[in-house]
Amino acid sequence: MPESLSLGAVIVLALTAAFLLINQNWRWGVIALSVQYLAVFLLVLQEWSLGLAAIKLITGWMAGTIIGISHSAAEQDERPPYSAQIFRLLAAGMVGLLAWATAPLLASFLPVKLIICQGAIILVGMGLLQLGMYTRPLRVAIGLLTALSGFELLYAGLESSILVVGLLAGIDLGLAWVAAYLVTMNPAMLDQPRQP
Repeated sequence: MPESLSLGAVIVLALTAAFLLINQNWRWGVIALSVQYLAVFLLVLQEWSLGLAAIKLITGWMAGTIIGISHSAAEQDERPPYSAQIFRLLAAGMVGLLAWATAPLLASFLPVKLIICQGAIILVGMGLLQLGMYTRPLRVAIGLLTALSGFELLYAGLESSILVVGLLAGIDLGLAWVAAYLVTMNPAMLDQPRQP
């Protein structure tokens, strides 16, 4: 695969992950998650065969579809102040700088290409940022899927077992189903304390 295509895939990963962090519209979030999985597919294709990489792409698209279909139309998108969006954008920039600075060190320890290390660090960092900044089930699920995609991207350079690929696909779909269940639950039930 040409180096320019790999670099373009990492740039798309960074842009979609930052968009997921800043954006509050769930429809655009699911679309960005689908584009992110396409970029992960292009990077994983460097290490895995086309069939194994396609499993990652189709699983990611299925997870996005499950989350998108289950989203309640009654749930309104948040409208945070501009200062919160600027803060999230600055935090995303710091994750990008961290990925650029630490990827060569990680690539020296692991037998993984530098460009894949950069993409993996960006996805894990952006996913963890999203997990730390949101509490709504949809946003948490997208953060978990993003962080897990980064881990899978890094793991693709280390292992190409069909069984492991299937296990990771099952984890992605399981997260999507749990998120779908939590999104469709009555919000009042989520806030009530347990009865002894």
